Amino acid sequence: MFKNFYLKILFVLFSILSFSQDPVKWSTSVEKITENKFKLNTTAIIQENWRLYSQNLEEGGALPTEFVFEDESIFESVSDVIELDAITKYDPIFKMDQSYFINETVFTQEITLNENYDQNSIIQDLYYQVCDDRVCIFQDVKLVFNLNSEYSSSVTSFDYSAVVSDLKLDLGNSELLENEYVAEIDNNFTRRLNILILGLLGGFLALLTPCVFPMIPLTVSFFSTKNEKAKLYSMSYGLFIILIYVSLSIPFYFLENINPEILNQISTSPILNFIFFAIFIAFALSLFGLFEITLPSSWSNTVDSKSNMYKGLISTFFMSLTLCLVSFSCTGPILGTLLVGTLTSDGGAIDLTYGMLGFGVALAIPFTLLAFFPNIINKLPKSGSWTNSIKVILGFVELALAFKFLSNVDLIQEWGVLKREVFIAIWVLISIACGIYLIITSRKTSYIISSLGFILIGLYMGSSLFTKSTNMSLLSGLLPPEFYSIYNDSNNCPLGLDCIKDFDDGLDQSILTNKPILLDFTGWACANCRRVEENTWSVPKVYDLINNQFILISLYVDDRSDLSDEEIIVLKDKNGNQKILDKVGEKWSAFQTINFKNNSQPYYVLLSPELELLNKPLQYTDTETYYTWLAEGLKNFNNKSYFLK
Repeated sequence: MFKNFYLKILFVLFSILSFSQDPVKWSTSVEKITENKFKLNTTAIIQENWRLYSQNLEEGGALPTEFVFEDESIFESVSDVIELDAITKYDPIFKMDQSYFINETVFTQEITLNENYDQNSIIQDLYYQVCDDRVCIFQDVKLVFNLNSEYSSSVTSFDYSAVVSDLKLDLGNSELLENEYVAEIDNNFTRRLNILILGLLGGFLALLTPCVFPMIPLTVSFFSTKNEKAKLYSMSYGLFIILIYVSLSIPFYFLENINPEILNQISTSPILNFIFFAIFIAFALSLFGLFEITLPSSWSNTVDSKSNMYKGLISTFFMSLTLCLVSFSCTGPILGTLLVGTLTSDGGAIDLTYGMLGFGVALAIPFTLLAFFPNIINKLPKSGSWTNSIKVILGFVELALAFKFLSNVDLIQEWGVLKREVFIAIWVLISIACGIYLIITSRKTSYIISSLGFILIGLYMGSSLFTKSTNMSLLSGLLPPEFYSIYNDSNNCPLGLDCIKDFDDGLDQSILTNKPILLDFTGWACANCRRVEENTWSVPKVYDLINNQFILISLYVDDRSDLSDEEIIVLKDKNGNQKILDKVGEKWSAFQTINFKNNSQPYYVLLSPELELLNKPLQYTDTETYYTWLAEGLKNFNNKSYFLK
């Protein structure tokens, strides 16, 4: 039940540039198993350089392939649609890992019909998206399965380009749609640099734990006995540590090719998110000292014996491996956080490599550096209760991250339990509890300062519960969206803006006030839409422009509200295919596709009251580009000569 519901929501969320061309040729066939049981086969032949996407995709990327029967009352039972193993790689269109098929693939599904079913065919709706490295195309087709024949029959796609409908607008300056505003930012370098820095910070924190810190003087002293080769062995020791941690990312490059759920479904799978919630709770309890998460002692004992058995660089390698194994009870939770954090980002395995590199470098630095400057060892603080305090602080961090994953489950399942304010309150309590712990455990000045820092952070987050003036943009993407609130909002518009959720109503308001339209194609489950609203629209100069100079029309393409009987729309294309729009979101999705040849969100269009395009449409971008785009559109609106070009 949930899977079908969620896929229906995702269906209307993500797609780009829908054209009349179709790089996929579909055919159907039927295998009769018993008198009432059949196997339905759907074959896709995909043109070269194009990708057909899997049924199971991470939120924020491509449109997943979806199969929906027109009438499920005719079945006694229906199995899930089975697909072949998909390829999972970085997708240049969506700038994230995506699972897809190339060349050819087959989908199969078994059904058992009711005994009184007397028709010769079954009809199924297929929704899908295909992309090359430049554009994406959204299509839907009707699959007809002939129960009396096992031969394949071809299928034609629904062609939006030839649709005649009341949804069609007579747009002026439509040539602007042929060359959309290019405002993509290549942030791969910045993102990976940030991940590298986070890995370094994680490694430095691991150094301060009771599992690692006491090993520093012991190991450095050992290498100092090597006399002239001390520096060589210490450098090798550090390099081996880096090599070991970087090598942990290598298997994930292979996993990307076999469609692992950990790489492409963490953000959207409620099961995986709940599993990670439980894992992070276990990490937190372990760091609190309730139990230890350790690797089998036989592993470390075996590796340690190898270091005594061999000499030279081989012995040094096994010593570094021993350190990695015996310190796992402290480093494991940090590595787990790094693993989940990087694999849920846009870069996949490569981001994990950068994170592991940073972690390994941070862990290796003191062992190598102190061998060159051994006198510094005497100035290092003694291992003691403070190292355990660091471990407990990390436990509080793991606890906070655990609730982030539980929040994902809440959002996906629409439980309505961890609303934005409830989530913030939990993080406030965790932060203050961490501060109180530091006060209780020690009266040292450094502890008190640190404790006050955690308490102030908690109070800062807590202030957002009582006033909307608190800027929480730094936590955008971590917190539930602003509209997901315990407080009733009269219009459910972001930032308290006066938005209109029907195009005709908004157009009437634009004509009445002689203001241009900011047409906002969005979705309640669209993460990038929330980022634009919370980080870009919230900037005063942008907010003032939208609030004072434009009529904001927000059309939610994932609105599952039913259209009234009078509002239901039937679309027909030149191939004779028929498409029924009975949901609000389906209407606005088709509206966007028909008029703007695009079905991705967020998607912004500036229109005059006369339906003249004021400039090229815009998608997700940075604040300055967005402001410049708004100002350009407003200038063109005020300059009537613009329409005479």
